[in-house]
Amino acid sequence: MDQRVTVVTGGSRGIGAAICLRLAAEGHDVAVGYRSDAEAAEGVAERVRALGRAAVAVAVDTADAAKVDRLFDTAAKYLGPVTGLVNNAGVSGPVGALADADPEGMRQALGVNVLGYLLCARRAIRDMAAGGAIVNVSSAAATLGSPGTYVHYAAAKAAADAMTVGLSKEVAADGIRVNCVAPGTIWTDFHADPQRPAKIAALVPMGRAGQPEEIAGAVAWLLSDDASYATGTVMRIAGGM
Repeated sequence: MDQRVTVVTGGSRGIGAAICLRLAAEGHDVAVGYRSDAEAAEGVAERVRALGRAAVAVAVDTADAAKVDRLFDTAAKYLGPVTGLVNNAGVSGPVGALADADPEGMRQALGVNVLGYLLCARRAIRDMAAGGAIVNVSSAAATLGSPGTYVHYAAAKAAADAMTVGLSKEVAADGIRVNCVAPGTIWTDFHADPQRPAKIAALVPMGRAGQPEEIAGAVAWLLSDDASYATGTVMRIAGGM
């Protein structure tokens, strides 16, 4: 593909912002999907442009099919045909034991973390007539389970892993690759407790939490031609966890 146009959901901060910048450095034009922080999203888009690539920031609720369509339509209008998707938008939902979790909070989290991934992938594969690549951002929580913290979030990320495997087989003959990156604890503002990455470090074999850029590099590789024979892969990047 001569022109790479990649949609990144949850692109205004943390891992998503790092992914946008890494992709721009590797020649992608980027649609920065964001939920509510327009200023942060436009800031990421400006940094993409400073790297010599085109960018557009688009507000989106990924659990709403019509708004997902608007995201992809806007990306195509301003950047060109979409060739890549990074499903990264996510929310933790209630933190604590499952027995105490608020049902509505869990429902909203599952809407973004599961339905949102499915809706974005659904639209992406419709647009990728000439082939393309999808990377889902999962979590090491999918296999660790996150007891006492957010079991529902871990379950949602396990769904992302299963979706990756199934969809990769479904669309392989169409020239579309589907892979997944499963980060461990990363230094971002995603956590309800800002110091969670420091507190968890002692449990990580490598002795530290990760940085967003370490995840962005893996995503960029999976979208690159170097990964042309990789599909259905769940790449764990969790410091040994």
